[in-house]
Amino acid sequence: MRTPATDRGRILLVLALATTVTVFTATVPLLRDWFDLRVYYGTVHTWLHHGGRIYDYHVPGTTYGFTYPPFAAVSMAPMGYLGLGGAITAALVLNLAALAVVLRILAGPGWRRYGWFGWALVACGLALFEPLRDTFSFGQVNLLLLALVLGDGWLLSTGRGRWAGVGIGLAAAIKLTPALFIGLLLVARRWKAAAVATAVALAATGLAALVVPSASKFYWTQAMWDTTRVGRLDYVSNQSLQGVLARLGETGRPLWATAVLLVLCVWAVRVRRAVVAGDWTAAFALTGLTACLISPITWVHHLVWLLPSFAVLVRAGHRRTAFALYAVMCTSVVWLWFDDSSGIDGFLGSNTYTWVTLGLLLWLPTGQAPGSRRLLNRNASTTAAAPSTAAPATAAVSAQPGPSSSAAAVTAATGTAAGPGLGLVRNASSEPTGSTRPAAAKPQSSSSRASSYTVKPPPA
Repeated sequence: MRTPATDRGRILLVLALATTVTVFTATVPLLRDWFDLRVYYGTVHTWLHHGGRIYDYHVPGTTYGFTYPPFAAVSMAPMGYLGLGGAITAALVLNLAALAVVLRILAGPGWRRYGWFGWALVACGLALFEPLRDTFSFGQVNLLLLALVLGDGWLLSTGRGRWAGVGIGLAAAIKLTPALFIGLLLVARRWKAAAVATAVALAATGLAALVVPSASKFYWTQAMWDTTRVGRLDYVSNQSLQGVLARLGETGRPLWATAVLLVLCVWAVRVRRAVVAGDWTAAFALTGLTACLISPITWVHHLVWLLPSFAVLVRAGHRRTAFALYAVMCTSVVWLWFDDSSGIDGFLGSNTYTWVTLGLLLWLPTGQAPGSRRLLNRNASTTAAAPSTAAPATAAVSAQPGPSSSAAAVTAATGTAAGPGLGLVRNASSEPTGSTRPAAAKPQSSSSRASSYTVKPPPA
């Protein structure tokens, strides 16, 4: 598809796409009405102003409560002094800022070459990405964690490793899943960064233990091990390996543990190859994919961790593959099997996002670090007869994504080969992990303790 050659044509195209995206997001997906943010807000508000216990609070009329480590609640404490509207505004601003950081890191130093038109197309494309739109609609924290982790990746890839590990440590203290990135640092033999990340995570956890000792004890001895507090394992939004097995009726831990071990072995081999090649973008992308697969519960909105993988695909020249997989992740296709995931079609369709994640883990290109690619091109030019000394440079430029292609522009923010960079609301569903279908009644928490504010919510 050729893009308009004039600014007027480009403006009209952007306006048309923005209108289409707005209509789609306002009418097709069920927006979440900031449900997760209401969990965070209600938890810290009850804790700070009413003496409630962090893991006792439930959103009024539901069994949903706080499920993150205690440091997450401590770090969210400032929102307890805002009204609910102020907390929602702050969450939107922080998520937008985090998204900007993520895109800037993934695009690398050549981000300006896409211009306003390319980035406008990117914005339209990102608005369709189901994990991203659910992250905003829920008021989730995954984008913030992704920005912290990729910040460390940027430090490592640009030789500014003095503070590398701080972001990963903070992310791991807020939510357990990013702790796998400490494993990445160990596999990469970045001992100092791994030590920094571990020390920061332990220090943050220790701080939370001093501030809320009883909550910390309850979390690390009970709540952490109780997945029913988070949600039903076989619910279609759970796009992890555990979710696949649960929908097959296999709830035993040995089979899941075996699958996790196999995935970790594949991850370790592939990450090591990426690190040896100096391809930190791929290493971090592979780790994000693996974290989503091995986590007991990976809701659809957690899959924002797939964004770096699309950067790697685009940078490696696999734009069509990136566009096709990205389009699948925009369709909400898994919800077609909301009521019944039995049969071959249910096995394949209800786990579509898991198959995408697993496929990326197995076949994501590695060893495509920008510097090594330029060096490879130079070496090739000196060992083979070339009709022109400009040929390697021409080939390198031709492999870059650019605003001349609309598909490339949509994926521009998620990858580039230039430089050393990493590379209207409808009625909300009562199911906070849902997307396009109404909720099915189900128990979501095994905790028998309930806050006295479950029935009467705290004042906004």
